[in-house]
Amino acid sequence: MEAKKTPKADLESKRTVFVQIGLIVALAAMLVAFEWKSYDVQQADLGARQAEKVEDEMIEITNQNKPPPPPAPPPQTTLINIVNNDVEIETDIEIDAEATELTEIPEYTPVAAAEEEEVVEAEIFTVVEESPSFPGGDEARIRFLTENIKYPQIARESSIQGTVYVTFVVEKNGNVTDVRVLRGIGGGCDEEAVRVIKAMPKWNPGKQRGKPVRVQFNMPIKFTLAG
Repeated sequence: MEAKKTPKADLESKRTVFVQIGLIVALAAMLVAFEWKSYDVQQADLGARQAEKVEDEMIEITNQNKPPPPPAPPPQTTLINIVNNDVEIETDIEIDAEATELTEIPEYTPVAAAEEEEVVEAEIFTVVEESPSFPGGDEARIRFLTENIKYPQIARESSIQGTVYVTFVVEKNGNVTDVRVLRGIGGGCDEEAVRVIKAMPKWNPGKQRGKPVRVQFNMPIKFTLAG
């Protein structure tokens, strides 16, 4: 029986196609071979590692001979002379407190008021129908001042004497407020006069038309050293 080939199994008709494919593959291989880049391999010499021994640097410690500190000064002793408390002082105090609201004060200069918000206060009178008075009268006032005023030591040692002019306000309820020195003599006498006046008990308030009002009152206090 004779074997027959089918037209599909005949490869002669496809030789041309196979040849072209082979040429294309060969050309492509040649192009790749020409374009291929190669690099020279270089061996880097990092050198040999050597371990160095570092010797510790020794710092010489020297002893510095410092001079000893100077000795502390001896404590100072204070001598205190103790005197008897019953030693009598030959000087005495003369106080002149005879004054009223009409007493004239020489060279009176009113104290300038600070610029503040105006506060509505009751009017202060200088002359009223019924003057304020110390409880017990003028004799009681003079006795109070004489018993309570202490002549300042600085003024005594400096022989300071004179008259301190003080002004204050007797409120509607009799309290003494706004105590100020119009003219002083220094040596602590001004402060002493103000202190004693502030320590006064309530006064009998002044009255105007039968009603209590605020009254400005001036008082001179005389400090005198008598040998």
